Amino acid sequence: MPTPPTPPTAPTLGAIAEQLDALLRTDEIPDYRNALNGIQVDTAAQITKVAAAVDARERTIQEAIDAGAKLLIVHHGLFWGGLQPLRGPHLRRVRMLLEAGVGLYASHLPLDAHPSLGNNVLLARELDLSPTEGFARHESIEIGVMGEAEVPTEHLIERASAFSRQYGGMVNHSFAEPGRITRRWAICTGAGASHDTLREAAARGVDTLIVGEGPHWTAIDAEELGITVIYAGHYATETLGVRALADYVSRAYDIPWTFIHVPTGL
Repeated sequence: MPTPPTPPTAPTLGAIAEQLDALLRTDEIPDYRNALNGIQVDTAAQITKVAAAVDARERTIQEAIDAGAKLLIVHHGLFWGGLQPLRGPHLRRVRMLLEAGVGLYASHLPLDAHPSLGNNVLLARELDLSPTEGFARHESIEIGVMGEAEVPTEHLIERASAFSRQYGGMVNHSFAEPGRITRRWAICTGAGASHDTLREAAARGVDTLIVGEGPHWTAIDAEELGITVIYAGHYATETLGVRALADYVSRAYDIPWTFIHVPTGL
């Protein structure tokens, strides 16, 4: 984990965001347009407590407010639906943040791809795997990680299941014949099973792909490519990065943090 610099007391969101943007290379990492990485809702309040959550939704915002946090760090921010009017749930989320003076900071692919705080490298550690290469290319970067092992695939499925259950998830997997050994694995958290990742896995000799979730057809294609896909839960596999990022801020500024756990069941 990176060592934070010695902090001032009671930082502003601007000061924290400047540090996190540099740490995560927010301006350099390509992402989907609606990710809108960085500060999504500003606040003039001094940040005396930080909350972390996977998703910016009414329940996580309310629980952050109830916990006394003045900054909520999320992986999935407010604007995935693109340009939309301030009505209904979208309005309620924004209003809650503004009325409570809570700032919102989001980091999507920059957090996924970070070499020590990222969802992918931290999931590898949870599964007792050691990454040696990047995986899951998106434009100019590799979001995920990959490496080599000599472990029964059944044991890897069991490890993933134990991890996912902690966060309300349930692991599924594509076909894995009895006695199968995983020798070359790759991880892409969240919605990591796709045409692109399966093609890349096949081209790079990956026999086991670990993701959060994927469409039904990916299990069929994976079996025919000779790849076992372990679906460890979109939500579960993306709890790690926001927790690590909030802990980093906590250590940097000597302020408490809390994780707001609102699983989606996916």
